[in-house]
Amino acid sequence: MTTKQQLRTLVQARRGVVVPGAFNALSARVVADMGFEAVYVTGAGVTNMSLGLPDQAFMGLRDIADHTARIRDAVELPLIVDADTGFGNALNTYHTVRTLERAGADCIQLEDQVSPKRCGHFNGKDVIATEEMLGKIRAACDARRDADLMIMARTDAAAVHGFEAAIERAQRFAEAGADILFVEAVTTLDEVRALPQRLSTPQLINMVIGGKTPIANAHELSQLGYGLVLYANAALQGAVTGMQRVLQQLKTTQQVDEDPALVTSFAERQRLVGKPTWDALEQRYV
Repeated sequence: MTTKQQLRTLVQARRGVVVPGAFNALSARVVADMGFEAVYVTGAGVTNMSLGLPDQAFMGLRDIADHTARIRDAVELPLIVDADTGFGNALNTYHTVRTLERAGADCIQLEDQVSPKRCGHFNGKDVIATEEMLGKIRAACDARRDADLMIMARTDAAAVHGFEAAIERAQRFAEAGADILFVEAVTTLDEVRALPQRLSTPQLINMVIGGKTPIANAHELSQLGYGLVLYANAALQGAVTGMQRVLQQLKTTQQVDEDPALVTSFAERQRLVGKPTWDALEQRYV
């Protein structure tokens, strides 16, 4: 079974599979090493960690394609890739899907924000016309080389036009061919509970730590009928806390030892990046 087929099976089972985000190849390896079943290549994470900038459309297609290719080389899990708004109109979206599929994506996520877009949990968002987004979704579906590549359609309309408008948009996205729906930044548990009842297409729910959507346990979300439970930047936020702690220790004491409460051991770091495999190859070829 290919990674695309694996992902389709996970989504259709609607068992609330937790999908952590990865912002580079090493973070993806940690996700895989921890036993998760899929990886989300996070646009916000790539923007924050690679550019040091907020999630406000600073990332381009080449940025996310390069990260996707590196992550694809690093792990064998299904990859869901954040393609923001498709980086332009329907024609640009067609090109984006071709590019990201070639880079190794198993699912490509597209959203209906205006450009320049911003994080779904920021204020000040706006969305394009429904018909324009439908054209992007149709273009994305037509661009697929492999029919098993999934297209995820996200709407940010709840923050702009209200929950009912978001439901209506999402339904039309499904009718246009979207395989997975993603209604972003709902603000109440009642709305979280309502989405799987109102929309028959498999859905992803986004759990943003500190964001606008109330955090719910993945087991509860699976019982509601969600296919995927996204924690796009949990690893990023944890990594930043870890960096701050160890650097504060270094600044305060002028020394850092191999303390497991502060740092990954040298040996564990080498294991995660596959040094034993490369050592074996060196013995074979050199």
